[in-house]
Amino acid sequence: MNPIVLAILLVSGIGLVAGAGLAIASVLMAVPVDEKAEAIEAALPGANCGACGFSGCSGYAAALAKGEAQPGLCAPGGKDAAVAIAAILGTEAVDVQPKTAVVRCMGTCERTSDRMEYDGIRTCAAAVQMFRGPGSCSYGCIGFGDCAAVCPEGAISVCNGIAHVDPDKCIACGKCAKACPKQLIAIVPNDAIAMVRCSNKDKGAITRKVCTAGCIGCMKCQKNCEAGAIKVVNNLASVDPAKCTGCGKCESVCPQHCIVPVRPFEK
Repeated sequence: MNPIVLAILLVSGIGLVAGAGLAIASVLMAVPVDEKAEAIEAALPGANCGACGFSGCSGYAAALAKGEAQPGLCAPGGKDAAVAIAAILGTEAVDVQPKTAVVRCMGTCERTSDRMEYDGIRTCAAAVQMFRGPGSCSYGCIGFGDCAAVCPEGAISVCNGIAHVDPDKCIACGKCAKACPKQLIAIVPNDAIAMVRCSNKDKGAITRKVCTAGCIGCMKCQKNCEAGAIKVVNNLASVDPAKCTGCGKCESVCPQHCIVPVRPFEK
């Protein structure tokens, strides 16, 4: 027999045997497909943000299918995803509270200043390694846009030295909060009325020197809040949205004007 023909036959035979082996192995070693989990994953937005507490949409879908997760944890999916998932699970749809990201810093170029000239890599993650950034406030927004770079909806922009979130575009995926090396971004309910837009924990005298909009821990907001929604801890005030009644007293008495509505254009 011609050596070339023999070689072709041998290679073809090996290919057929290998193919048959792979086909048999794919049947014997196949991983069972959970159709319910696949349907749930298809109903999720595919953001894979981890805001639900699981490793992406597939992880959350698998946990829901097994009854190991609470429905309504997908903020990006919102009400539509909750309704679709409830139909798949045969349960009633749970309410999904709309949320938005908020930058807890108001240190614009007019309100604060730089204490050094930074000439390194233009990312917040890199700049924070150099004495927590070039700004005079070590707690303030660096403004290099790491949060904007990871936002899948283009909801974040850096303007006048600090990051700003457009709540109409934000899906509350939480990627920006994870990207911020100073943890300045909080995910809060859309209907939260007031929030302290500051993260500075220094004493008031120090804060005044570095930012005209920084919380000085004077406790005027706490003393004037009849609902007990505001507490000052470590020289920094915070508002409990569950208790806030929107009376506006905290905003009016704050000497630094760092307490503002979460969605000011709606108030």
